[in-house]
Amino acid sequence: YIPLPTSLHRRWVTAAAEKGKHVLLEKPVALSAAELEEIVAACEANGVQFMDATMWMHHPRTTGMRAFLSDGERFGQLKVIHSTFTFAGGPDFLTNNIRVKADLDSLGALGDVGWYCIRAILWATDYELPKTVLASREPVINESGVILSCGSTLYWQDGKVATFHCSFLTSVVQDLTALGTKASLRLHDFAVPFQENSASFHVTSQFSSPLVSEHNVINDLPQEALMVKEFACLVASIKGNGSKPDKKWPTLSMKTQVVLDAVKASIDSGFEPVEVVSPLFCTT
Repeated sequence: YIPLPTSLHRRWVTAAAEKGKHVLLEKPVALSAAELEEIVAACEANGVQFMDATMWMHHPRTTGMRAFLSDGERFGQLKVIHSTFTFAGGPDFLTNNIRVKADLDSLGALGDVGWYCIRAILWATDYELPKTVLASREPVINESGVILSCGSTLYWQDGKVATFHCSFLTSVVQDLTALGTKASLRLHDFAVPFQENSASFHVTSQFSSPLVSEHNVINDLPQEALMVKEFACLVASIKGNGSKPDKKWPTLSMKTQVVLDAVKASIDSGFEPVEVVSPLFCTT
């Protein structure tokens, strides 16, 4: 497990991979897609598993929500997604934390909590990359050039739209909403569930009674432990059965990274639309 500042990821993942160590990497996984390509290449060259530490991906609630979004009879066609992840860092955090230091985690709030927002949006679309992104005007950036608060709108070829907001400056919010033609899904703790042993989501549908229903999912282990368990199973399969590393996980990391890069590019260009370019091994 590598929880180091993002600026050190390429160096230490490469060193670990060359020693045959499988890599569970804290997010954001890289400072750019180009850097992530080098990280993934090092893991592939040495036959080791790569996975990012986006913990909520491993919670059973996520599986339940996926089943609902995929049900055309109940949810319909996905049209709009909104995600928000914010927390108020406080004076000491905003001065001393590695996530506000340009030489350590230069992506700031976009890389830290924005990563979760972007991953949630991509998850809702079944990992279909948007065509373009347009960053929201007036992000908050500190004296070192690190983003403390920002947002963006994402556009798909078929008309889907998503928005997200991420910040170190406002009270804790971790909302996710997905709107379909027949129903909507909503939750208020998408990244870190409020309860350790259960998590819920709400469904609103004009075609059902009651209009709003709560779905509660019980988990026998916290999502952090479930993530490590999944990672350990992949490693055991490689070591014990001669399996190849699962390419699903680096692919999801790369898709998240290229969208994050596009948002950063839109901010840097004065809030111009930026096309999302799919890497060669992420062609969908």
